[in-house]
Amino acid sequence: MLSKEEITLFINVVKKISTYDFSDYSERSFARRIDKILSDNRMELPALISKVKSSPEFLEKVVKDITVNTTELFRDPSTWQALRFRVLNKFENQSVINIWHAGCSTGQEVYSMLILLNEMGLFEKANVFATDLNTDVLNVAKKGEYKYRFNIDYLDNFDKVINENPFNYEDVVNVPYTKYFQVDQNKDLLKMNDFLVNKPLFRKQDLINDGNIFYTKFDLILCRNVLIYFNHELQTRIFEMFHQNLFAKGYLVLGAHESMLGPVAAKYKRKGLFYVKK
Repeated sequence: MLSKEEITLFINVVKKISTYDFSDYSERSFARRIDKILSDNRMELPALISKVKSSPEFLEKVVKDITVNTTELFRDPSTWQALRFRVLNKFENQSVINIWHAGCSTGQEVYSMLILLNEMGLFEKANVFATDLNTDVLNVAKKGEYKYRFNIDYLDNFDKVINENPFNYEDVVNVPYTKYFQVDQNKDLLKMNDFLVNKPLFRKQDLINDGNIFYTKFDLILCRNVLIYFNHELQTRIFEMFHQNLFAKGYLVLGAHESMLGPVAAKYKRKGLFYVKK
């Protein structure tokens, strides 16, 4: 594992030659990422620093390797069940619903939201925005095409959220997968239907430096399994930024293992898995 001084040196070099600032990332998590990059490229740190200085393309690749991109359809079904029966239904009488997926990775979370909105009759009134720092995963998200075998186990999540009601086990429906995506097992392809792919607005965004790039406020912000890679000070800055860009009584959704600590928590009211702007 790299030393704290080596990590600081690398961060300062990247900060000097680009707009990327990893100063407030979790030190341990960041060190693991750099160790893997060094191993994958069979480099020592001085060579890595030299190459990111001389090659903007390599720098972009390193930044993409640093950012973690893990997602799945209806990840953590209990969160989506709560969204369906405890949150989204509160917006039914609104003419417009603004939703932001911050750190959307390859987009399965975004398409999960669109499917759920459609089942609830809220699809047409929703504006769905999605951002990530990594342009490679954004390009995947925009296409809405995934490896079928990788996602096959997550189809159970679809059934739990869309076809079952955990609050009324007699309320069972049978929504076919083909309503929302097509599967070609021979090509190992799961492709989202066009009406879903054409709906969201995907944009590159540095959550730390760019803030809200959409110039609108939101009823619901999802930032799941992103902040665990930031230190406490940076988490607080992001929570402040989200607070400023939520409507009154807007909801913030974090990952299952994330929480809000410190004075900023007083600006939100916690409701189970969610945080509501006071």
